[in-house]
Amino acid sequence: MIGLELVVVLGVVIVVCGVLARRTRVADPILLLVAGIVLGFVPALRQVHLPPELMLLVFLPALLYWEAITTSLREIRATLRGIVLTSTLLVVATAAAVATAAHALGMPWGPAWVLGAAVAPTDATAVGVLARALPRRTVTVLRAESLVNDGTALVLYGVAVGVTVGEETLGAGHVTWLFVLAYGGGIAVGLLVARLAVLVRPRIDDPMLGNVVILLLPFVAFLVAELIEASGVLAVVVCGLVMSQVGPRIGRAATRQQTVAFWSISTYLINASLFVLVGLEAQSAVRNLVSEDLVTAIVGVAVVCAVILVVRFGFLVLSAYTIRLVDRRPSQRGRRVTNRARAVSTVAGFRGAVSLAAALAVPAHLSSGAPFPDRDLIVFITCGVVATTLVVQGLLLAPTVRWARLPDDDGVARERRLADETAAQEALDALPDVAATLGTDPSVVDRLRGEYEEHLTLLRARDGGADDPDPAVLLDDEYTELRLALLARKRATVVRLRDQREIDDTVLRQVQARLDLEEIRLSRGDPAPE
Repeated sequence: MIGLELVVVLGVVIVVCGVLARRTRVADPILLLVAGIVLGFVPALRQVHLPPELMLLVFLPALLYWEAITTSLREIRATLRGIVLTSTLLVVATAAAVATAAHALGMPWGPAWVLGAAVAPTDATAVGVLARALPRRTVTVLRAESLVNDGTALVLYGVAVGVTVGEETLGAGHVTWLFVLAYGGGIAVGLLVARLAVLVRPRIDDPMLGNVVILLLPFVAFLVAELIEASGVLAVVVCGLVMSQVGPRIGRAATRQQTVAFWSISTYLINASLFVLVGLEAQSAVRNLVSEDLVTAIVGVAVVCAVILVVRFGFLVLSAYTIRLVDRRPSQRGRRVTNRARAVSTVAGFRGAVSLAAALAVPAHLSSGAPFPDRDLIVFITCGVVATTLVVQGLLLAPTVRWARLPDDDGVARERRLADETAAQEALDALPDVAATLGTDPSVVDRLRGEYEEHLTLLRARDGGADDPDPAVLLDDEYTELRLALLARKRATVVRLRDQREIDDTVLRQVQARLDLEEIRLSRGDPAPE
């Protein structure tokens, strides 16, 4: 019964924290994490744990795929050098620095490297939720880094665990081969799965089955990559990035509508549940800390958090100035940012459920049968680092952004206006040829030409930027308001017909679906002609 109880508890907590977040303007993950810690005091929930295999094999592929498919490949290309550096060298540097600090606190080198690898990567889920208000370029770099650095960290983690347990030998050639296999194999599998999806999707007309194919993609990519011991993380990310480029060409409107709705609610629930479960694990780690003094463990959390921040900021500054010395191109100068902006990126380097899953996956025993050294301490420090970065850095992010005085980013709105105007103008220009091809009646052509010309007039009026709204915009707003009011009347009429048993519930749902689509379009301010 604990499974059903947990589902209900998680659902209630997600709703309550969501409402509180919107009233208090505190980020949802922070409230969810705190709620998870509080729930840990409930005796019935103390035995609830997040299985590492559930995170790595179920939650992670879905979250990574949606993050990859909704990110900007253009921005990734523009900042590829920085993303590669932070997702590889920074991860290694962070793991080494944390391992050195942990060893100085008394932890053997093997467990110290396990801890360093576990807390080295930033978390795509946390970054996507907590850093969404940052400028587009900053968010893209942070998300791309978080999507890729898991692969580097998990290779380091596997080597550290294997050497400590006694199943791996540490050698430069062996470690290099593991990285080549992880990255090369992951990229190849991602491309292969995306290629298969491109071949299969256009042949499936049913939107439901099409979305089943889309749902399978991240899990197939992750599974195949893991079977050949490559990086499942990279396979999912590469597959998602490829599909983000080819998907709009091969997908159908009905399929896309279902895809966005399904993945939006699914990833929201998975993200929220993970933050609550991380809170539960953090409290559980305190109770299970039997091998070390609690004060020493808390000091370890503070030291590791400080090391992570110092290494991250130092790396961002050092790499930036090194690139400046090497690359003097004007295009490179245009991408430069201030150290204040790097401070924002440092604070936004949240750790999350991947780090926690890695810590929980540490084996209990060595190959000799002896207990794994300092396993309890590794789990505790990792939980503490995750909780600290989400809560403390999450709360510090907004004031840090204000202090950094980052420039306003209106690129998305500007480019959307460009896309709307260009698409409407080219459609209007193509109207005579298309109508002639279809043999459309001239009266219909004239009607549609008038609608598109009015549409273009409204788009350009809204782009004017004047303080006083254009009269055409005011009239269109009144038109939209009237349309919405009449839609409400139509909906009430259809419901009344159903209540009077003049139409069936199936008919109600079909008509209501069309009315809902129209209402959503009008509510979003889309003045597209019908």
